[in-house]
Amino acid sequence: MLAACADPAPTRIDGSSPDAFATSASAARQELPVADRLMFDSAIATMPARRYANQDPAATARAAFDGLTAADVVASERSRLPGETR
Repeated sequence: MLAACADPAPTRIDGSSPDAFATSASAARQELPVADRLMFDSAIATMPARRYANQDPAATARAAFDGLTAADVVASERSRLPGETR
């Protein structure tokens, strides 16, 4: 009975394939407040560029974000940006 009233668990990003990544990242993004979505998008888009000599940027992004929630992605991005306090 209590399980029916509980908030659902946040979506975790699935990096197992390009399609699973796109679907799960999109679903996870929708769970964020509108104000955090730009930071989420930025993190997803720029992660592959942070590594030199990256032969497969999409695979790097899938591996980096696999298992994270959208809130995890935003918190990580905030922690690495200077001056971010929110």
